[in-house]
Amino acid sequence: MDAILTLDVGSSSARTLLFSFDGKEIECFGSQVKYRPHTTEDGGWEIDAKELTEIAARSLTEICGQMRARGVKPAAVGVDTFWHSVVGVGADGHATTAILHPFDSRSADAAHVLERRIDNLKQHSRTGCMLHPSYPPPKLLWLSETQPDAFRAAARWMSAGEYLFLEFFGQPAASTSMISASGLWNQSANDYDDEILSVLPVKRAQFPDPGAMDQPCKGLRAPFSQQWPELDGIPWYPALGDGACDNVGSGCTTRDRWALMVGTSGAMRASIESARIEIPDGLFCYRIDRKRFVAGGALSNGGQVYAWMKRTLNLPDDAEIEKQLRAMPPGLHGLTILPLFAGERSTEWRTDVRGAITGLGVGSTPMEILHAALESVALRFRNVYEIMEDTFGVPREIIGSGAALLNSAVWTQMMADTLGHTVVMCREREATSRGAALLALERMGAIGSISDAAADLGETVEPDRAKNEVYSAALTRQRRLYKKIFEERW
Repeated sequence: MDAILTLDVGSSSARTLLFSFDGKEIECFGSQVKYRPHTTEDGGWEIDAKELTEIAARSLTEICGQMRARGVKPAAVGVDTFWHSVVGVGADGHATTAILHPFDSRSADAAHVLERRIDNLKQHSRTGCMLHPSYPPPKLLWLSETQPDAFRAAARWMSAGEYLFLEFFGQPAASTSMISASGLWNQSANDYDDEILSVLPVKRAQFPDPGAMDQPCKGLRAPFSQQWPELDGIPWYPALGDGACDNVGSGCTTRDRWALMVGTSGAMRASIESARIEIPDGLFCYRIDRKRFVAGGALSNGGQVYAWMKRTLNLPDDAEIEKQLRAMPPGLHGLTILPLFAGERSTEWRTDVRGAITGLGVGSTPMEILHAALESVALRFRNVYEIMEDTFGVPREIIGSGAALLNSAVWTQMMADTLGHTVVMCREREATSRGAALLALERMGAIGSISDAAADLGETVEPDRAKNEVYSAALTRQRRLYKKIFEERW
């Protein structure tokens, strides 16, 4: 069948879908298996490698049953998963460590140790990644010190996506997209960064060979070849970074069309097709593939700020919250919030910052606190927007996606008002999976370019210029608070 099966392994579920060659999701096919990572009080966020394999396999088994019932066999499989994960694998092919998720913050001290070994800003200018616990370099150093036996037993270091291919095919398969977000990759050289490797207790040979990257696998190993005959013998493309796929799936494939994604976390990203790139301070920079970069800012605090407020303040249901928020003008609550409940990535990449609320009075209401919190997230995006604007110019369009925006017209309006820019909503139900499908189609030659299949776009949200002025003043207060708490006190 002229269709691509996609496997999206996210931070809380594995999902499979089917897309036609024109980039449209095919109805009546798909599955989702949810899971919860193991978290610890000291900042651990990890997933058992075998368990993740079983979760992905269950999702694939379900959609294969659906296809078998209808006599469908796809042409290829496109895969994506979360960036920045790392797992040690022994010579016998078994994991020696858990898969460490990017939200795992236990390596914060190790990040500071690395900062004393190598110039953080210079290595960021090469790798597009700061020395921050989100990324593998501090995690590798932390593992060597806290789990020395497991660390020594690791013959290779992989991402979650590579490990899944090892399980399904008997050999790992890596993509440039995934390795480029490891903090070990020199973006413009399109190769490993020797300087960061020189300060880590690892060897280059423990990572994928660049010459073998991006090659599809065929021929599933037992028992998967028997379980999924529809998927045996067709190309499976190595797992891509979910953020890269989200940009592609939402139609943001050029430098003047930016993706604004707000889910549990959040990101603003631009795609750049170029041989080399100058990476500005404050932004990340990874790759979509060998010829395209994706650069922008990432926030650890997006929809989870809303979830924390709703849970902690005992707020009403979502519909009532939306109704009350709609009637509240900006700025009158008198609150300034730093929504850094899960720490900070863009733009300062500090490992020690936390959330703060100032201006509380006896008359402050739960809804006012929520209102200020949602505005504060939009202000954090404004910081990213300004750096991107200085680097890439004013965007022609900003495309909004993610459950947090799709479920709240009020929050989307706040984003447009704060940024001072129109936001066009993406109606693609699963933009990330769609991006994985389009990139597979391009690799196969079934489409000429990922830009050929236009994304389904919906409502256009225009900014209110008067509110933009209010939010500009609020941004000044937020920046002043950040400086007072996290810079002047040191």
